[in-house]
Amino acid sequence: MKVVLNQDIKGVGKKLQVIDVSEGYARNFLLPKKLAVVADNKNMNLVQGKIDSQKFKKQTELEAANANKKIIENGSIEFKNKVGGDNRLYGSVTEKDIADKIKEKFNIEVNKKKITVSEPIKTLGTYTANIKLYEGVVAKLKVTVTGM
Repeated sequence: MKVVLNQDIKGVGKKLQVIDVSEGYARNFLLPKKLAVVADNKNMNLVQGKIDSQKFKKQTELEAANANKKIIENGSIEFKNKVGGDNRLYGSVTEKDIADKIKEKFNIEVNKKKITVSEPIKTLGTYTANIKLYEGVVAKLKVTVTGM
């Protein structure tokens, strides 16, 4: 019997996947617990519509991420901090500071956990921060730290 899964089931299949299962398994377990529906024309059309909708959403998110990548890579941000001896900062510039500055300057919301810097920013200089905007889309941002 062919059924369409309503959610992921370990060892059986993923959500919206059409699978072939025994009639007893479908009638006694999957259908009563609303884990699946019978794969008739109506349900197949609904599934196809959901799949198309997900593809469109992913495509628009990818296009938005690429547009944000261009904006971020064409710009740079600058921090002016107090400096102690040996050009060392009082404190450091963190990923949260970088995310806040991106929001302020470019009006792009970035999660601080998606920002990586190769080394902690504790001295004056220019650094490169990698910002993961979407799966497979990483922007490189130039971060300059100067003294007050």
